[in-house]
Amino acid sequence: MISTDRWVLLGLAPARAPWFRQVTGWAMSAALPIEFVKCVSIEEVRSRLGSGRPHSAVLLDAGMSGVDRDVLGLAATHGASPIVVAGPTSPTDWATLGAAAVLDPDFTRSDLLETLQKSAPPVHDHEISEERHAPAPVGRGQLVAVIGRPGSGVSTCAVALAQGLADDPVFGGRVVLADLARHADQALLHDAHDVVPGIQELVEAHRLGTPTAAQTRAMTFNVPSRGYDVLLGLRRPRDWIELRPAAFESALTGLLASHLAVVADLEADLEGSEGAGSHDVEDRNIAARHTVGEADAVMVVGRPALAGVRGLVRLIDELLAHGVDPRRLLPVITHAPRRARDRSEIASALADLAASDEARTVATPIHLTERRTLDDVHRNGTRLPAAIVAPLTAAARIAMTRGASPHIAQTDEPALVAPGSLGLWNDDIGVDP
Repeated sequence: MISTDRWVLLGLAPARAPWFRQVTGWAMSAALPIEFVKCVSIEEVRSRLGSGRPHSAVLLDAGMSGVDRDVLGLAATHGASPIVVAGPTSPTDWATLGAAAVLDPDFTRSDLLETLQKSAPPVHDHEISEERHAPAPVGRGQLVAVIGRPGSGVSTCAVALAQGLADDPVFGGRVVLADLARHADQALLHDAHDVVPGIQELVEAHRLGTPTAAQTRAMTFNVPSRGYDVLLGLRRPRDWIELRPAAFESALTGLLASHLAVVADLEADLEGSEGAGSHDVEDRNIAARHTVGEADAVMVVGRPALAGVRGLVRLIDELLAHGVDPRRLLPVITHAPRRARDRSEIASALADLAASDEARTVATPIHLTERRTLDDVHRNGTRLPAAIVAPLTAAARIAMTRGASPHIAQTDEPALVAPGSLGLWNDDIGVDP
């Protein structure tokens, strides 16, 4: 039987690359059952992949600037097999970065056809398994995200949690505090005289490679008095542009593979393209969005003032909408009142302001009273008091063991409603819970 397979290919290479002209000739002469669309830039490749038209593969010349892990991942995400054209002396391991195949620049017509038959779906059968280009599984440490509004004490809570986990024999001292906030403060709090290397260098190392665990740990610095490592954050808020999504995701995976526990200091901005209509906004917030989605536990930090409690409720609602399992959310109230009655009122306010039943299932908040000596602790690099460290560490250990997945299981099946569970409606008194 004559094969009717046909492939639609995108191509990106220097204008005078011999293989580029050769593939164009094979397509125009019908020497191969392909349609070849030549692109002049990475931006055009991105645009065509996102156009909605099915593509079988993307042929990428390794010599083109911008060909990296993100581009390969983008092609695979859109169902197009990324095929890199690179010589035998290329220093990059393209298969590790996600390439479906690697072709020598002198490839023949039969070489291309064989590669397409093995690695790329023809256009009439364009359904691709999501696991086709999945990376090989690696050992994974525990991930705890600490997130909150500016001024709520997020960075201090992250330091305290990292110290507590580092003291736990389970983690064997292999704990890293990763500053993933756009307005990064951990370099200041740890009196870091050198701000290089940091998250930018780690992400860049994963853009065109896969560093070993030892190389990843070498990009952090140790805090002997507290027992953990620190990965410094962005040097300027605008440097978020250097954190390309696929490279950042790979960098976080590398941190989790090289450490037994990762504590991430995050900013409370989860806005993405679905809400803002801007992919730039989503890329800007990639650190927070991806980290909370992967976290085994998420500490949500707020203050007990009126605006602080409302902000905490809003952030919890945003995290739930982002897909975080409510069992893994841990509200933390800093500068908390000492009286039990006042703390109870704060917990009641969080429940009353919750926008959904799901939000009401979140754990009771952890209350941390104000400590006037914390500035001196940060300035001198001494250990944080146990009154802050112990409750955060104990709660995080419990949350990390809840459930089998950090994501909420979604279902379209209708759910039974127990009689009387919806309460009663009365125009005068409202809903009776």
